[in-house]
Amino acid sequence: MKYMNTLDTNTNEEKRSLSFVEQFVEDDIAEGKNGKRIQTRFPPEPNGYLHIGHAKAICMDFGVAEKYNGVCNLRFDDTNPSKENNEYVENILHDISWLGFKWGNIYYASDYFEKLWDFAIWMIKKGLAYVDEQDSETIAKQKGTPTEGGVPSPYRDRPVEESLELFNKMNTAEAVEGSMVLRAKLDMANPNMHFRDPIIYRIIHTPHHRTGTKWHCYPMYDFAHGQSDYFEGVTHSICTLEFVPHRPLYDKLIDFLKEYDNTADNLNDNRPRQIEFNRLNLTYSVMSKRKLHTLVDEKFVSGWDDPRMPTLCGMHRRGYSPESIRAFISSIGYTKFDALNDVALLEAAVRNDLNKRATRVSAVLDPVKLIITNYPEGQTEEMEAINNPENENEGTHAITFSKNLWIERADFMEDAPKKFFRMSPGREVRLKNAYIIMCTGCTKDADGNIVEIQAEYDPNSKSGMEGANRKVKGTLHWVSADHCVKAKIREYDRLFMVENPSADDRDFRELLNPNSLKLHDNCYVEAFLTEKHPGDYLQFQRTGYFMLDPDSTDDQLIFNKTVGLKDTWSKTINK
Repeated sequence: MKYMNTLDTNTNEEKRSLSFVEQFVEDDIAEGKNGKRIQTRFPPEPNGYLHIGHAKAICMDFGVAEKYNGVCNLRFDDTNPSKENNEYVENILHDISWLGFKWGNIYYASDYFEKLWDFAIWMIKKGLAYVDEQDSETIAKQKGTPTEGGVPSPYRDRPVEESLELFNKMNTAEAVEGSMVLRAKLDMANPNMHFRDPIIYRIIHTPHHRTGTKWHCYPMYDFAHGQSDYFEGVTHSICTLEFVPHRPLYDKLIDFLKEYDNTADNLNDNRPRQIEFNRLNLTYSVMSKRKLHTLVDEKFVSGWDDPRMPTLCGMHRRGYSPESIRAFISSIGYTKFDALNDVALLEAAVRNDLNKRATRVSAVLDPVKLIITNYPEGQTEEMEAINNPENENEGTHAITFSKNLWIERADFMEDAPKKFFRMSPGREVRLKNAYIIMCTGCTKDADGNIVEIQAEYDPNSKSGMEGANRKVKGTLHWVSADHCVKAKIREYDRLFMVENPSADDRDFRELLNPNSLKLHDNCYVEAFLTEKHPGDYLQFQRTGYFMLDPDSTDDQLIFNKTVGLKDTWSKTINK
C-alpha cells in the first residue's frame, strides 16, 4: 500500500517530525489493526459557529485521513435540540469546505436514535440501567467528590419492568422535563466520577431540527458518541484533552455493545481508538461557545462573523486565508499539554501567506490634499502599478496620476526632525510609481490645521524613465483626487484587554476592549478597487492587508483591515 512505501522511505528526521497522534496511527498500521484501514470523523455539535479551536481538530481529523489514504466523515452530534438548528449545520459545512477539506460522508447522531433507544432498552433489561426520578441537583450531590465515593440513588435497584415502563413514558409529550433520567448502573465508588452511574438519557420537548417531535427523550453525549463511532466503523476517535477522563466510559459502553451486538465478535480488533490532544487557546480571545453566544446575543459584536471574533467565518470576513490558518495550526503542533498560544503567531502566519497572494493597491485612510503646482492643469497619466512583486505572473494595473492628489496626513510634517524621511518643506520624496516631488509649502485653516500641501514635480523623474533613478529617502503612496473612490475602513484591535480572559475571575464582559473597532469614514482608494470582491486579498501599500466587506454596495465600499504589515501590538504593550 502507498502508506507503507511512504514509511519505508521516511528518514529518521521525518519520523521525529510526526505528531504523537500520527505515531499512534502508524503503529496501528504496522500492527495491521483494523485491516490497516484508517477512518476518522469530525463530530461538531450544531449549536454555534466553528472557531479556530475547531480548526485545529479539523486539521487533525481530516489531515490524518488524507495522509494515510483513509476517510474522514462529518458527523453532527445533534443530541440536544434545545441548542441546535440548521443554520449552524449549514455554516459548519461551509467553514470546513472553506478550510479546504472534503468529508467522505455526512452522518448525524440522530441517524442512530432508534439503535441507541433499543440499546438502552437492552441495558435496562440486563440490569445495567435504571430510571432515576431525583432532580439534577440531588443526583450531582450523590455522586460525591474525586476523593469520596458517591451515594447510590434510592431508585438504583428498582424493578426492571418499572424502569422500562418509565423509560417509555419519558419519550411522551406528557413527560415533564427534569422529572426523570435514565442512568447507567455502573460503579458509585469508582475514582473516575464519570463512572458513577452517568445519566445517559434525559427529557427534552424542543422539536429537533431533523426529527421534529418524534422524540421527547434524547441520549447524552457520552452515550451517543462512542456508539456512533462504532456504528460508523471509526478506527481513530481523535478528540481534545478534556475527554481523557471520559475514555474509560467510552470503552465500557462499547464493551456492552459487544455483548448486545452478536455481530461484534471482532470488536477487539476494530474497537475505535480514542486519542486526545491539547486544545487551541488564543491570547486576547475566548473559545467558550457559551461566551461567544453571549457576545453575539448581547450585541457586543455584530454577529458570529464579526471580524473580531475567533470564529472561522469571522476570520474569513476579516481577510484571513484558509492556508494561513492551516499553516499556523501546523506550526504550533499537537501535544498532551494545554497551552495559551500567542495570537501574534497567527497574525504572522497570515502576513506570510498574504504577502504571496495579495494584490498591491493604493488607499489613503487619513487624507490631506496635495497639489502638484507645476503639473499641467487637466492633464492625467496612467501609471503602471505592479499587482504583486512576489508573483510577476499577476501582471500590473493602471493608476491615474493628476495635479490634485490625496496623501496620508501622517506623511507630512511642517517642522520635521532630521530622521523624518517623508514630506516636509524643501525635501524631496518619490510618489510611488510616479515622480519625485519637492514640497514647497502648505496651507492652514483658521485653527492652524493643514488643509493643503503644495509641491513641484520633476518631469524627468518618472518611475521607469531612463535616468530617473536618483535616490531619495522616502516613497509615499497616493491616489488622484479626481479619479479615486471614497471608502470606509474598519480597523480592528484585540477583542479583550487582558491576555487570558478565560483565566480572569472578573465577568468576561468587563474585560472587553472598548477600542477594538476603529472606523475611518473619510478614506480614498484607487478606482481599480471597484473591480474587487469580498474574498480578494489586498495589500494597502505601507498600511496593511485588507478585504472588501460584504456590507459594501456600489455606492459605498467598505474594507476590513486584516492585519498590519508589521506586529505593532507587541511593541505597544511592551513599552
